[in-house]
Amino acid sequence: MKRILFPLMLLAAVLVSCTKDFEEFNTDPKKPSVVPGNFLFSNAQKAFADQEASANINENVFKLWTQYITQTEYIDESNYNIVKRTVANLTFRTYYRDVLRDLKEAKKVITTEEVLTDAQKIEKANRLLVIDVMECMVWANLVEIFGNVPYTQALDESNVTPVYDDAKTIYVDLLAKLTNAASNLDPGQSAFTSADLYMSGNTAGWIKLANALKIRIGVILADAEPEIAKQAVESAVASGTFIGNEGCAMPYLTGTNSNPIYQDLVMSGRNDFVPTSPFVDLMNSLDDPRRAVYLTQLDGAYVGGAVGELNDFDAASHVGDLFIEPTFPVTLCDYTEVAFNLAIAAEHGFSVGKSAAEYYTEAIANSMDSYGISATDKDAYLAKPEVAYATAPGTWKEKIGKQTWIAYYFRGLAAWTSIRLLDAPVLTPAANGVVSSLPVRFTYPINEQTLNRTNYQAAASAIGGDLLTTKLFWDKY
Repeated sequence: MKRILFPLMLLAAVLVSCTKDFEEFNTDPKKPSVVPGNFLFSNAQKAFADQEASANINENVFKLWTQYITQTEYIDESNYNIVKRTVANLTFRTYYRDVLRDLKEAKKVITTEEVLTDAQKIEKANRLLVIDVMECMVWANLVEIFGNVPYTQALDESNVTPVYDDAKTIYVDLLAKLTNAASNLDPGQSAFTSADLYMSGNTAGWIKLANALKIRIGVILADAEPEIAKQAVESAVASGTFIGNEGCAMPYLTGTNSNPIYQDLVMSGRNDFVPTSPFVDLMNSLDDPRRAVYLTQLDGAYVGGAVGELNDFDAASHVGDLFIEPTFPVTLCDYTEVAFNLAIAAEHGFSVGKSAAEYYTEAIANSMDSYGISATDKDAYLAKPEVAYATAPGTWKEKIGKQTWIAYYFRGLAAWTSIRLLDAPVLTPAANGVVSSLPVRFTYPINEQTLNRTNYQAAASAIGGDLLTTKLFWDKY
């Protein structure tokens, strides 16, 4: 805080001569009053990745709802109860307070930074556009989780009762922002360099991520808004996105900066989760070579636990050692995801360069490559009649949905969205669930119901009711 240190009786001439020195005199260089934009950006990236990765039942239940894991005790969340521990509140708060607010502040700080050279001007523009891409990824997650959410009036500290925006309108606006970013980012100049925890300042990578997100949103919209979806996906493919081992991921270190999965499953000292029987049984039926990475063995076999029931930790397989390494990176988007989404797009008749079968095969192969599966085992798996696109049983949605579920292991939200979009695989709901079907959205936070009640009620009415079973507008079938 600045303080005027001189008496008011001083002569005006003295005041004029000294005023230019006040700010410097009263500023401690070791205590900056403005947090650097780069720091805010990094902080937002970590908070977002932590939320994506977390297996903490207070913060993230998507790995439970997609039946990758189930609980051994305290089984409320496996049975779809997110009210007991106010999971929706914490999810809402993390996205708005810890991620979006920091991104907004980073943009504000960077906008005011003085630049002198042409290179600095380009770098500044790149940084602001990268923030746009990051924001779009966060907003898309919020819409996938809740449906209508505060958007245009969000993050305004003077307005504690923001209106909820229509989910489709938000998606369309995100597509416009992603298109603008992909078109205007300059790959010849860096952005955040080392402050960019995801891409290490690789601007070309952010262009590819922007297009991957356009494909993701486009595919989500394919049933509800096919023309918007087609334009988004086809333009993204033309612009260029991830291929091969490219992608967006959060690396972790050790100690307090370790992967949240490690913190939740190892450092906690708790034995709260085991893989589920439906997931393990599917991998067993296909003799999937990723089992050795995904799971531990129990007496030479892979064994799952009952969904939503009390389970004995020692009577089932456990999460594979790779996933509980403190430095295990969290995948936010990769070519496996892009290829599966393009397989869906091809089935919708979009012009995406290859057939659905080709993208489906590439997606599975890329998943296996990322886990170090040998070429021999990979080729043998892809040749199985129950795996090969031409012969695998079911509709195209069932084929893609089943393999996406396997490939997205421990990417809970991505898997949940895929299951809702494709209605595959068909997961048997927990027998003791608070609803009798797989939840298709989060209910709104209790805080919103009490503190922003009028807008909450309008939003609940607009989507057809604030229920776990209320389908979002894009979940058509």
